[in-house]
Amino acid sequence: MEFGWFLLATVLKVSFILGVTVLLYAPVFVLFERRQSAMVQDRIGPMMGGVKMPRLVIDHLQTLQMGAFGMAALCGLLFLFATAQVWQGNGTEVLFTEPVLGVRHTWNGMMFVFGALAAVHVPLGVVLPYLFHHDRLTIFGGLHALFDAIKAFTKEDVVPPEADKFLFSLAPIIAMVPALMLGAVIPFGPTLYVDYLFEQLPAEGTIGGAAIPLQVASLNIGILYMFAVGGAGIIGAALAGYSSNNKFALIGGLRAASQMVSYEVCLGLTIVPLFMLYDSLLLDEMVQWQVDHVWGVVVQPIAFVLFLTASIAEYKRVPFDAPEGESEIVAGFFLEYSSGKWLMYMLAEFFEVATSSMLIAVLFFGGWDVPFLGRGGWEAFGYAFDLSGTHWAILSEVANSHVFIVAVQIGAFVLKALLLGMLSIQIRWTLPRFRYDQIMQLCWRMILPLALVNILVTGIFILLTGI
Repeated sequence: MEFGWFLLATVLKVSFILGVTVLLYAPVFVLFERRQSAMVQDRIGPMMGGVKMPRLVIDHLQTLQMGAFGMAALCGLLFLFATAQVWQGNGTEVLFTEPVLGVRHTWNGMMFVFGALAAVHVPLGVVLPYLFHHDRLTIFGGLHALFDAIKAFTKEDVVPPEADKFLFSLAPIIAMVPALMLGAVIPFGPTLYVDYLFEQLPAEGTIGGAAIPLQVASLNIGILYMFAVGGAGIIGAALAGYSSNNKFALIGGLRAASQMVSYEVCLGLTIVPLFMLYDSLLLDEMVQWQVDHVWGVVVQPIAFVLFLTASIAEYKRVPFDAPEGESEIVAGFFLEYSSGKWLMYMLAEFFEVATSSMLIAVLFFGGWDVPFLGRGGWEAFGYAFDLSGTHWAILSEVANSHVFIVAVQIGAFVLKALLLGMLSIQIRWTLPRFRYDQIMQLCWRMILPLALVNILVTGIFILLTGI
C-alpha cells in the first residue's frame, strides 16, 4: 500500500512539472514573445490565430457579459443574505460529525459557496469581450501557439540528402529531453501532510503521518544534477550543425558549443556564494534557508544578475543568439530542420527558459515561500489571522487550512517563475544582438572575474561574521 501511494504521488508530481512546463509556461512564453514581436514590428501578431465563431455569439457578447455580471450580483446578494443569517445565529448543523473544510453550519457553507461564485463571475464578465478578436475566439492570442504547433507538424519533414540521417534525427531529441528532465529536482511546494489536509498545522515541531515532499526527486547532488543534465543540450546543438552537412549550420553548431561550454563555467561559479550561505547542495534545503532567513536575492544581488545573464546566454536567447544569427548564418545550427524537428528545437528553447526561471525562483526568490505565510497559517509582525469565536470563523479556518496554504505556495512558485520568464523575453526584445566576440568577452572578461570576486567577498563575510 505504501509503495502504491509513493508511485501515485510520484506520477502526480511528474505530471504537474510536465503539465506546468508544457501546457502553461511554453504557451504563455510563446504568446508573450509573439505579442512583443507584433508590437516591435507593428503587426497583428498572435491575434491572427483564432477560431471563427458564429455571428450569433459575436452579436450577443455584451449580453453574455451582462449575464456574468448579473450572476455575480445575484451570488453577491445571496452571500450577504447568508452572512446575515450567520450573524443572527440561525445556522443549522449539517449532517457531518466533523467539519468539512471548516464548514460547520449550512449558512456558513452557503456563504462560502456564494462568495466563491461571485468571485468567479466578476473577472469572467470583465475578460469575456477580450477573449474574442473581431469574429474569432483567440483567448488573448493564446490559441496562436497551438495553431503554430499544428501547422509545424503538418509540414513536410525534409532531410538533406547528404546529411547523417541518424544523427540528424537524434539531435533535436537530445536538445529537448534534458530541458524537461531538469524539473525533476526542483521543489515546487512544501511538504504535504496527507492526514492533515483540512486542518491548521502547528507552526513548529514534528508532524506525524504520511508526508509527501512536493519535489520529484531530492538528490544529494542537488544543483549539480541541473548542470550535468543541462549540459547535455550542448550535444544537441553541436550534432545538429555537424550532421546537417551545411556550412552555415556547422558554424552555428560550433558557436553554440563554445558559447554554452563557456557560460556553463560562469553559471557554476556565480552560485558558489549561495552554496556557501545555504550550506547545502539540496534545492529544497536552499528554499528552507530562505524561508527561515531572507530571500537569496537580498543577500546575493550580484550573483542574481550574473546568473540571470549567464542563463540567458546558456539557452541562446537574444542578445546571445549568435548561434542562430539570421543576418550572418541564416538560421544557425537548425538551418536544415523543418516540420516537427524544427518545432522540437523551438520548444526546447522555451522549456529551457521555463526551467531556468524555476531554478532562479528557487535559488534567489524563496521558491514556494510567500511572505507572512508559514506552515501554521498567515501571520505578520506577531499578529495571526484568526477569526475563531466569531461569525467569520470559516474564513480563517479555510485560509489557515493546510491544503489552502500549500495551494497558495504552489501558486506563488508558478507565478514567480512565470514573471522571471517574461523578464527574459522582455530582455530579448529590448537589447540588440551582440557580436560573437563580444559574447565571449562578456563571459571571460566580465562575468567570470566578477563571480570570482563575489566568492572571495562572500567567504570573507562568512569568516568575519561566523554565519
